[in-house]
Amino acid sequence: MQIFKKTPNIDFLKFKWFALALTIVLVLAGILNITLGHGLKMGVDFGEGTLIRVMFKDPVSVSAIRQLLSDVGLGNSVIQESGKSGREFQIRTVEVRTTSQAGEEIESHQILANKVIAALQNKEDQQRLAQGLVDLNNIDSRSLTALLMTISPDSAEQIAERLMSYRKTQSIISDWNELKKEPVSLSDDVLNQLQAKTFLGQMTVLSKETVGPQAGKELRKKATQAIIWSLVAMLVYIAFRFKGLEFGAAAIFTLAQDVLICLSIYSFTNREINLPIIAAFLTIVGYSVNDTIVIFDRIRELRKTMRKEPLEKIMNMSLNINLTRTIITSGTVFIAVLALFLFGGKVINDFAFIMLVGTIEGVYSTVFMSCPVVLWWNQLFGKQKKVKK
Repeated sequence: MQIFKKTPNIDFLKFKWFALALTIVLVLAGILNITLGHGLKMGVDFGEGTLIRVMFKDPVSVSAIRQLLSDVGLGNSVIQESGKSGREFQIRTVEVRTTSQAGEEIESHQILANKVIAALQNKEDQQRLAQGLVDLNNIDSRSLTALLMTISPDSAEQIAERLMSYRKTQSIISDWNELKKEPVSLSDDVLNQLQAKTFLGQMTVLSKETVGPQAGKELRKKATQAIIWSLVAMLVYIAFRFKGLEFGAAAIFTLAQDVLICLSIYSFTNREINLPIIAAFLTIVGYSVNDTIVIFDRIRELRKTMRKEPLEKIMNMSLNINLTRTIITSGTVFIAVLALFLFGGKVINDFAFIMLVGTIEGVYSTVFMSCPVVLWWNQLFGKQKKVKK
């Protein structure tokens, strides 16, 4: 498939100084924003604290949830609505307690999570809990099985399994009549006894994650190492494959630029850095280097047939020859990632966003920065070699 009827003749390297200036501006802007501005918003994977996902029976506003948390001293919690129903929310909060010993901090994340959950429960649910009733929307599988053993010993495990599976599917049980139908199919006798010992709370906890400061620090360290070692491995491979350190150095420069520019842009969006985002960065690195290697391979081939031509002309020719491939492959990836960004939902939205930025930035770095770095390397170290006949 060809986009152009004949090979274009665009002087890409004419824009190398502009591209370098743009790269410097974007990276510096990101560094300033990260160090002096808003900084990076660390998710619970890399920060510390408690992340709780909850769902309510009825729609609730973010301001109402914040007021409930403010009443117990947790007004600074990050509250994010999930979906459009106004019933599901993510709440991230941190509470650090210090002892009398200077510098020592005790993380009470489990206590904090229980504090958040208690604050979100309405007074009616709290009164029922005080009376000894159990919240069927928040009971765990083991406790539910133990409770059902007092009602129907022979089928307690099967009923508990059906109930937990149904609650996982529906997220929250809103009405007792739901439990009479498939797939739960409780008998009237079991249902009546269950109603006498439990109640359907107005809020359920979908998930609960806690990360302490040491675990968050360790995850940040490993994520950084993963990116650095992937770049080093590529440097060694490309330098060996193309028998020239300049190609490896150029690839690593452009890949480091990809990560830094994407990170810079991401820092301005107030989105969280979490494990899926690190996966996105590694994906961008792998995707971007693929196109760069194709360009370098074309340069190597043309240097054998265009021995008397300057390296800059050979580079421009290589970029133009591969321009159709670059547009088609990058365009295909961009359309796929754009669909994820628009229709994939909030769970994958951050990942899709950074992939969108990385797809565009990867083309920019390959076309406008990879070849100039090789050219500058040869000019700086005087290692531009002619291919021997």
